Amino acid sequence: MIDSTSSTPLRFGLIGFGAWGKHHADAISRTTGAELIAISARSEASLNAAREAYPDAAVYQDYQELLADDSVEVVDCVVPSFLHHEIASAALRAGKHLLLEKPMGVSVAECDDLIRIANDEERTLAVGHELRLSSMWGKVKTLIEDDYLGQPQYALVELSRNPYRPGADGWRYDISRVGNWILEEPIHFFDLARWYMERSGDPVSVYATANSRQPEHPELQDNFSSIIHFEKGGYAVVSQTLSAFEHHQTVKVTGSKGALWASWSGAMDRTRHPTFSLRGFNGSEVEDFKIDKMTGELFELEDQMAMMVAALRHGKPIACAAEDGRWSVAMCMAAQESVDSGAIVKF
Repeated sequence: MIDSTSSTPLRFGLIGFGAWGKHHADAISRTTGAELIAISARSEASLNAAREAYPDAAVYQDYQELLADDSVEVVDCVVPSFLHHEIASAALRAGKHLLLEKPMGVSVAECDDLIRIANDEERTLAVGHELRLSSMWGKVKTLIEDDYLGQPQYALVELSRNPYRPGADGWRYDISRVGNWILEEPIHFFDLARWYMERSGDPVSVYATANSRQPEHPELQDNFSSIIHFEKGGYAVVSQTLSAFEHHQTVKVTGSKGALWASWSGAMDRTRHPTFSLRGFNGSEVEDFKIDKMTGELFELEDQMAMMVAALRHGKPIACAAEDGRWSVAMCMAAQESVDSGAIVKF
C-alpha cells in the first residue's frame, strides 16, 4: 500500500504518448506531489518525443516493461479504446493503481472484469471522466445537491463541434477498434446527465437516433441524440453533432423550483482560452454565478492528477470510480442498441 505519511512524490507511469497522452504527461508534471518517472509508447516518433520532452523518465516501447518497473506506483493509461481492457487488467495485476481514460471498456463485460480484478488486487481504479472535476460543471452539481432547483426533472447536455481527430493509425474511424462513436465523446455527457439526475434514481431506459454525413460509413454517426428516463420520473437529453465548427457545450437542468444554464466555448476542445458562463433561476430571479477557476479539459486533467495524489496519499474520494465508469459504458451500449433497432432499450 502507498504510505500516506510519505512526503515523496507519487510515482506515475504513463502508457500512451500520443496527442492526448502528451497532455496527460504535462498534467502529471505540473501536479504537486506527483512525478512522471516512466513512459511507454509504441511508435519510434512517440518514443523519441517522450525522450526529448521528459529526459529524466524511463522510456519503454513495451508497456509490460513499464509494468515490471517496481518504482511505478500509479499507471495512467491513455491508449485507443480497444486496448483499454488488455492494458488496464495487466496494470492492476501488476499491483499498480490505475487512472484509465474513458471509456472504461468497449463492453460492459470488460468493465465488470476490471472491477473484479481491481477488487481482487485491492487497487484503486479511477476512470477519466474529468468533467466531474470542472469548476463550472461541478458547480452545477453542487447547486443541484444544495436544492437550488428543487427536485431535478430535466437535463440537457449538448455538444456542437468539429469532426473527431483520427487518432493514431486512424483508429477512431475504424469501428472495430473504437467500439462505437457514442463511447467517444457522448459518454462524457451520459456521465454528466446521470450525475446531475442522481436524485431521480438510476436510468431505466434510453431511446436514441443517429445518422452519418458519410454514406459509405453509416457506422460513424456524426449526429446523435438520445433521451434517458430515470426511476423517479426525470429524464435527460444527450445530443451531439460532429458536423459543426469549433467546440461548444451546453448544459441545462430544470427542477421543481428553478433552473441552471451553463455553456462553454472554445476554438477547439483543448484550448486554454475558453469562454464560459453559468446562470441560474432560483424561482424568483435570474442570477449569474462567478466561476473563479478556469475550466476546460486541460485544466480538469491537471485536477485529475491532483485527485489521484489526494486519494492515494490521503484517502480522499475518486471523482469517477469504476462503478460510475461502468454505468457510462452501459448507457452508451444501450443507446447504440437503440440506434440500431429503432426501439426503446430498458436497463
